[in-house]
Amino acid sequence: MNVLIIDDEVLIRDVVKEYCLNEGFNVLEASNGIDGLSILENNNIDIIVLDIMMPKMDGYTFFSKMKEKYNIPTIVLSARGEEYDKLFGFSIGIDDYLTKPFSPRELIARIKAISKRYVKEEVNEFNYLGIRVDFKGRVLYIDNEEVQITPKEFDLLKYFIENPNTAITREQILNKVWGYDYFGDDRTIDTHIKILRNKLGNYRDTIVTVRSIGYKFIYEK
Repeated sequence: MNVLIIDDEVLIRDVVKEYCLNEGFNVLEASNGIDGLSILENNNIDIIVLDIMMPKMDGYTFFSKMKEKYNIPTIVLSARGEEYDKLFGFSIGIDDYLTKPFSPRELIARIKAISKRYVKEEVNEFNYLGIRVDFKGRVLYIDNEEVQITPKEFDLLKYFIENPNTAITREQILNKVWGYDYFGDDRTIDTHIKILRNKLGNYRDTIVTVRSIGYKFIYEK
């Protein structure tokens, strides 16, 4: 697996690189977003570990430009730990957010969890009402029109489709979609589901709220 680390702090890159190499990952490095984009042009990257505050090009600018061409899972590794920063990152499509100082072992666990979710699916497509999901291409179509969807939103939708007509708790969603125990509140999940419902348009009611439990995807065969 090719891991791209983008951080202007050499010591951070060295620590992450050491732990990645111990896992057998191949590591590429950049100190800013501009260099990171150059690396993407010439290498097949499987996952990105991204700092936010960097010279020349900050992390979020890099992420926006990267998403114009690539669909690469991204973990933000940042000193900015306010809830707003995390929710903003999730809203634009990052897969995970880890605050500095961090546990390198936890970062590796999250890298592994996220990479598993990007394995190609045996079932290539899902069709229901006007919803069509291309699992292999990770694309959502509503009434035959492609809808832009972030990796996290896609994972949420996929999880709902795999568990139709089943009340799913927020804890289950965190464990299965995020891949680890999240120590915050439930607003992260609720925000993602609100955005996903909006993208489903006329079919937003296929995701219903189950009071005091969580959510359910309604699917009538």
